[in-house]
Amino acid sequence: MTWLRGRGGRIEFGGDYNPEQWPREVWRSDVELMREAGVSLVTVGVFSWARLQPGPDEWSLDWLDDVMDLMHDGGIAVDLATATASPPPWLTAKHPEVLPVDEHGRTVWPGGRQHWRPTSPIFRGYALTLAGVLAHRYRDHPALVAWHVNNELGCHNAHDYSDDAAQAFRDWLRERYLVLDALNDAWATAFWSQGYRDWDEILPPRLAGAAPNPSQTLDFWRFSSDALRDHLRSERDLLRDISPGVPVTTNFMVMANAQRMDYASWASDVDIVSNDHYVFPEPLGRDELSFSANLTSGLAGGEPWWLMEHSPSAVNWQPVNHAKRRGELERDSLTHLAHGADAICFFQWRQSAAGAERFHSAMVPHAGADSGTFRAVSRLGSTLDRLAPVAGTRRTPAPVALLFDWPSWWATTQPFLPSSELDLRGEALAWYRALLDAGFRCDVLPAGADLTGYRVAVAPMLHVMSTSDAARLTQRVRGGLHLVATYFSGVADARLHVHLGGYPGALRDLLGIRIEEFAPPAADETVTLDAFGATGSVWTDRIDVVADDVEVLARYTSGEQAGRPAITRRAVGRGSATWVSTRIDDRTLPALASTLLPADVTPELGPEAAGRVELVVREPFRFLINRTDDEIDVAIAGEVLHGTPAEDGVRLGPREVAVVRAPA
Repeated sequence: MTWLRGRGGRIEFGGDYNPEQWPREVWRSDVELMREAGVSLVTVGVFSWARLQPGPDEWSLDWLDDVMDLMHDGGIAVDLATATASPPPWLTAKHPEVLPVDEHGRTVWPGGRQHWRPTSPIFRGYALTLAGVLAHRYRDHPALVAWHVNNELGCHNAHDYSDDAAQAFRDWLRERYLVLDALNDAWATAFWSQGYRDWDEILPPRLAGAAPNPSQTLDFWRFSSDALRDHLRSERDLLRDISPGVPVTTNFMVMANAQRMDYASWASDVDIVSNDHYVFPEPLGRDELSFSANLTSGLAGGEPWWLMEHSPSAVNWQPVNHAKRRGELERDSLTHLAHGADAICFFQWRQSAAGAERFHSAMVPHAGADSGTFRAVSRLGSTLDRLAPVAGTRRTPAPVALLFDWPSWWATTQPFLPSSELDLRGEALAWYRALLDAGFRCDVLPAGADLTGYRVAVAPMLHVMSTSDAARLTQRVRGGLHLVATYFSGVADARLHVHLGGYPGALRDLLGIRIEEFAPPAADETVTLDAFGATGSVWTDRIDVVADDVEVLARYTSGEQAGRPAITRRAVGRGSATWVSTRIDDRTLPALASTLLPADVTPELGPEAAGRVELVVREPFRFLINRTDDEIDVAIAGEVLHGTPAEDGVRLGPREVAVVRAPA
């Protein structure tokens, strides 16, 4: 496991520090306040390119020298950004050809951030020059503990349709398909007269008169993720060459609306997996935070990772930006810690007085240190200091895995599908919440993860599935895995070619069912089932049972499929394969989930807490997260490191988190 240079044995605490926004006299007082709050780590220089390099041949680094020295003198470590996220005005004025272009052919102009083409060789040259200057200057600075490449790669420039992107896309396709015949086959270009005779004829899926080729679009999303990944690698390799031993990271964005990057393919390219997360409005916000932190842990392979950014209170970009309620700052932070984050950091240290994010909360808000937010931040710093024994422990695997797949997510957002109501992320989150509601621990993993040791795997809308993927799942099921797959899974291969012979395609033989035709209901229509008092929406299937050993767990009692199977299960080897053909309502999904789990997988908390308290284990530590606004007593044995001891366990106030060390 790689961690911060020269650090260990503690939970790091801090956030983004942007001293260039403030006069020098503020800097020293910032260090004093950081020490008061327990800050141990700051990220510096994320958006400082124009300050560091005022012109093509001008450098201004003395101010950064002073900041680095101030941090070191204050006992605060620095994660130094390469500052390449947003090019300065002189660069885009001199080279407007580095600016990205949208699918309509419109240039994305300066004035915001991240206005650069991932495939621009000109931009790449300037970015590597800047990163190299910083690496040579600060590689031996005692404050430096990590390099931070760029920032939120793809946040605003994930899909560039420029001529640079077109050429890079062709190069990527040549490497993937080798010959045009293979590409024409993969893209099914016989449809709509799209056959290519020369690589130069191929373009990104720019604005078209009808729906663009779905296989081409999926490949363009793959290419776009890889193009940004290639930029990450280019900066990483330079930093490693100049400053060996200093770990390199960049901040992923594993959260509800971050669809554009395939982070499962990126995780091996960084020394430390890092993530930014911002809470979405309730009622789904708390569980979405847990889901995203859980998935980040899955990307990190269960090793400790870094929460690079989250918000102390309100953000500035939602329709209504609510301040966090009492206890939520700590609960959100400790939920990330529970799922493996050994560094808990915020955006940002001091709230901006001007600029686009001036109303985004910070550790030191506009009201200053004499504020509820700063006092809550300082309490969190003390709490994390007491929880130092947790540092370095791995998250203990749960019995249930929930599989998440970016290509399937991308594919199910395209037009011309059987229903525009499909929502893979929403379906995955619904199953995650249902498992929590039923009292079960669940790990969220990339779809290709090793499932050894898991008793159950839930696959919500795993749409893109090769025959080899299905064969591996089948082997796992025969060996004892209980698979639960939901509607629209297994339908297409990696090229988005439909598996012929009836749905669910690659999973048809394993499940022992055959579906001739999809039957999605209208957007506002629901159907009823004869089990659990359940209703369904979004989707139904016209299921025929084709294997004698398939058990029908529920049938439709209304709608066009009335009388037909809605949920089926088939015993296969030592495991089983279940198909859920509709979006089960949130009220009854926990009961269904409980029924589908094998009898020896049971809730680990007592009935007073199961479903109301999320349990996460980093052996030997148990994190108990109150999902409610009620006070709950939890019976659990061990030493209470954080929280209020109670008879036989711990007492959780509304939205509180407790940490208990299990007895040896």
